Amino acid sequence: MPLSEFLASVPLAFVLTALGLGLLIGSFLNVVVWRLPKMLEREWRLQAHEVLGLPSESPGPVYNLMLPHSECPHCGHRIRAWENIPLLSYVALRGRCSNCKTPISCRYPLTELACGVLSAFIAWHFGFGWQAGWVLLLSWGLLAMSLIDAEHQLLPDVLVMPLLWLGLIVNSFSLFVPLADAMWGAVAGYLALWSVFWLFKLLTGKDGIGHGDFKLLAMLGAWGGWQILPLTILLSSLVGAVLGLVLLRLRDAKTSTPIPFGPYLAIAGWIALLWGGQITDLYWQSVGFK
Repeated sequence: MPLSEFLASVPLAFVLTALGLGLLIGSFLNVVVWRLPKMLEREWRLQAHEVLGLPSESPGPVYNLMLPHSECPHCGHRIRAWENIPLLSYVALRGRCSNCKTPISCRYPLTELACGVLSAFIAWHFGFGWQAGWVLLLSWGLLAMSLIDAEHQLLPDVLVMPLLWLGLIVNSFSLFVPLADAMWGAVAGYLALWSVFWLFKLLTGKDGIGHGDFKLLAMLGAWGGWQILPLTILLSSLVGAVLGLVLLRLRDAKTSTPIPFGPYLAIAGWIALLWGGQITDLYWQSVGFK
């Protein structure tokens, strides 16, 4: 029996396969979250020197998602293959570098775990098929973007824009919504937050939201159509307001402290893509419309 037929006929096998794949992808996303902002910073610095006519900087040693090999940020110990097995290596090493014994951030295994569980859930929710495959790819991208934005307040175009175009391509086959709905979802998603940005700027003279958020909402609209946008904006605003206040309290920060909005958009858009229709129907039923 071909593997595809086996996974299609045995749902548990597909879920476990997605779990294992998600753990591996989560390990790679740790590299992306750590290195991509540094790669972009290097590129921007080189471009700034060129535009300003300053002496060109040496690009330095090769630094990308593949090279140099992963190493301990404290002692420079090169991470061996057995030390890089998702979750298991962290447990085996007891959360410490094998060389200098410095504690390893729990963010790494948590990212792997989150990616694995998320992937398994998607496999269970959709079953074996194209929808599950594409939503897996979207979810991995959203997870990477959310982690980068949470740490650097940055939504890299190199992640957002390819997924925006991919959403339109996927929906050219009406996999989630008709292409027209996807196209107008992208347009409306961008314009919605673009309008909020300029209204806030005209009223206060300050930037209230990042340009990357425009593109992220446009990308979500390209996948789920314009229909998911109201729910996405509502959920992200509610969650962002509540969690934002909690984080400000915990950090004892001022209300003017910038708070990344990308993770809330990503979570809300993901929920709206999977359950937007059911949530909307439940709301209308609760207010007396059938």
